[in-house]
Amino acid sequence: MPAYLRPTSQSEALAALAQGKLTVLAGGTDYYPSKVGKPLVEDMLDISAIASLRCIHDEGEYWRVGATTTWSELVAAELPPLFDGLKLAAREIGGVQIQNAGTVAGNLCNASPAADGVPPLLALDARVEIADIAGTRSVALADFILGNRKTLLRPEQLLTAILIPKPNRAARSHFAKLGARKYLVVSIVMVAATLEVDAGRVTAARVAVGAASAVAQRLPLLEAALIGLPCDAGLGAHAKIEHLSPLTPIDDVRASREYRLDAGLGLVRRVLSELGGRA
Repeated sequence: MPAYLRPTSQSEALAALAQGKLTVLAGGTDYYPSKVGKPLVEDMLDISAIASLRCIHDEGEYWRVGATTTWSELVAAELPPLFDGLKLAAREIGGVQIQNAGTVAGNLCNASPAADGVPPLLALDARVEIADIAGTRSVALADFILGNRKTLLRPEQLLTAILIPKPNRAARSHFAKLGARKYLVVSIVMVAATLEVDAGRVTAARVAVGAASAVAQRLPLLEAALIGLPCDAGLGAHAKIEHLSPLTPIDDVRASREYRLDAGLGLVRRVLSELGGRA
């Protein structure tokens, strides 16, 4: 009979992971649907009772979002405009029931190309904290997700937090997605952007596109092109198709490669113009 462990401390969870292969469970919003009609045979490690993993803290130089923080808790938290894009993405992740149970870290560990939480976190320059019995380290989110359903997390490790650095200047973010319908839909393409602004001009830009590659991608050529431009409603017009060169969209039942590129460019322009207009 499969084992079911529900530790109440991080150290207890890491000790269990060091002893053998366990399937880590938090909200279960991806795990349980994948098991419909199938027997549950894995040994489970349920981390939902570890209080230290459920938090949103201002740590001085960065914000710490604990691994089991739910999307609903993120939306309800009092956070600066820097988090506006991430909150918009949080509202797109399933319905309210899913947002109440699904966790921020679970969305990253699932590593779906269409994971709504990944582009806004990339645009926030987020890092992930990884722990095992030997200690803790952090890596850039861009280095954590390796491919479709693949991360660098090893079986004995636990993702314990997402770390979001504080910007050098006033910053805000935005997020938008395109799907076959308005709600409860897998993305055809989605875009997140964060802008830092000083004296009415862009001083730093981070733009990420999801569901158009095996892993969500930043657009470094566009980010560089935006530096120094006036931050106004015309900002989106500076985005060109060549700026989307890191993307490798596929043809599938939701859209063709060509459509994803065209829609992606339109969505990038819309997100940037929205951010510029707010400034």
